[in-house]
Amino acid sequence: MTTTKFIKGLLGTAAATAMLATGAMAQDVTLKLHQFLPAQANVPKLVLDVWADKVEADSEGRIKVDRFPSMQLGGTPPELLDQVIDGVADVVWTVVGYTPGRFPSTEVFELPFMVEDARAASCAYWKMFEEHMEEQEFGGVKILATWVHGPGMFHTADPVETPADLQGMKIRGGSRLVNELLTLAGATPVGMPVPSVPEGLSKGVIDGTTIPWEVTAALKVPELVENHTEFEGPALYNLTFVLAMNEEVYNGMPEDLQAVIDDNSGLNLSVFAGGVQSDADGPAREVAVEMGNNIITVTETEEWQELVSPIYESWVADMDSKGKDGQALIDEARGLMSGECKGATGQL
Repeated sequence: MTTTKFIKGLLGTAAATAMLATGAMAQDVTLKLHQFLPAQANVPKLVLDVWADKVEADSEGRIKVDRFPSMQLGGTPPELLDQVIDGVADVVWTVVGYTPGRFPSTEVFELPFMVEDARAASCAYWKMFEEHMEEQEFGGVKILATWVHGPGMFHTADPVETPADLQGMKIRGGSRLVNELLTLAGATPVGMPVPSVPEGLSKGVIDGTTIPWEVTAALKVPELVENHTEFEGPALYNLTFVLAMNEEVYNGMPEDLQAVIDDNSGLNLSVFAGGVQSDADGPAREVAVEMGNNIITVTETEEWQELVSPIYESWVADMDSKGKDGQALIDEARGLMSGECKGATGQL
């Protein structure tokens, strides 16, 4: 053996030993998880971190998930899906409605007074995703879970009990369909991502917002408005979410690590996430109660139902124009939520 080869061999052995000592060889994949809420908010803390920790544990440390809250990798919330497709991030959690019209079938779960139970809806959403959306609307990205939050509602400076109370108000709308509802009621819908809501309220840019209870504590909404309007029965609205992964990153992983991702994805994760978000409504509501805020519960919703009837008609017509049977999607979603998805449970 030449002196050169001997030295190279020693150097190679030393490098390998150093890598083993630092644990570098044990970790095969590092995933960048990007999302728009602060790390202490409910979804990052109770859903995304639980998922990431489970993936790391099940892979015995061979998958590491680096978490980037509050858009720390740059861009804006509406850009998250393109970021995961383009490889800026490896995994993202986002609101589908931040890109209105791009994934139209998901809106069936965003129709006003459509959803009563987040777990049942998240179950139905996953089943309909596999049937109608996976290839047709989400081609080019791997979707790990689909879910909805608990009941969306109003949080306003002045009380809202009837549609007429919204007249002239500037309200942050949670989705395209919520904005249609606001317009029909005579309010001015204002588009802004959730993280911008506190500043919008404090500066008077908006008079109120539509969000579920669970996110109000992180955004300090009960400190910024005194009135909250919730609805008995089906929710005023819900938003649809996805946890999405870069397809090339997934395909490039060893099969055993792909299995770890698969085992922690799909129907079970979807129902778990929707349920956790919905369960977080109660503690957040208590914050407003303890502050002495005015909580209005609308028990007679006929006037509201009448108000939103044109939204259903226009949505079905819009879907039909895209070659999709809108009424059939509504019927299927309702059938799943009241049938096989009723009482659905999910646990990581």
